Amino acid sequence: MATLSERDQRVLESIFNPNMTFGYETQSDETEATEERTLNGHEETEAEKKAKELEILAVQNAEEGNVDAALNHLNEAVECSPASASVYNNRAQVFLLKGEKDLASSDLDKALDLCGNKGQVAGQAFTQRALIHKLNGDNNAALEDFEKAAKLGNSFAKSQVAEMNPYAALCNQMLAEAIGKLRECDQS
Repeated sequence: MATLSERDQRVLESIFNPNMTFGYETQSDETEATEERTLNGHEETEAEKKAKELEILAVQNAEEGNVDAALNHLNEAVECSPASASVYNNRAQVFLLKGEKDLASSDLDKALDLCGNKGQVAGQAFTQRALIHKLNGDNNAALEDFEKAAKLGNSFAKSQVAEMNPYAALCNQMLAEAIGKLRECDQS
């Protein structure tokens, strides 16, 4: 079994946890969902607990480069908790790693449906779906999904919206030219 480089591990971490900042852990969507269910009087079922355990195993397998084992764990997690948006979102990430864009898109749509297009999982799902649109050459659909993810607080999506905005690109170009001219003046 091949081991992943440190860079590949960071890429995987950013896929599975795009809102995590270096040195700080963020509260996961599932933790938020658990707290919300507990506050609303819904205790987590054994099946939901099992699905979370399987998700953790899947992420560990993916980080170790064992994408097939990760997919198996996530398939089992879907069976345990078919109403978990997080499970579908994570399985979509694994499908993307395997190059299966259609299956990933289907799982992302399911995740968005289950979470009502709200919360951190929705931000991640919109971002991943935008990347698929971008890979398929549909920049308009990509921008639309990046904008939705950005409104949900996804920092990567925010950066992509800025990059894809033609007015921002023009402003950046004009700013670079102005700075270049100022440097020329300082050297003369």
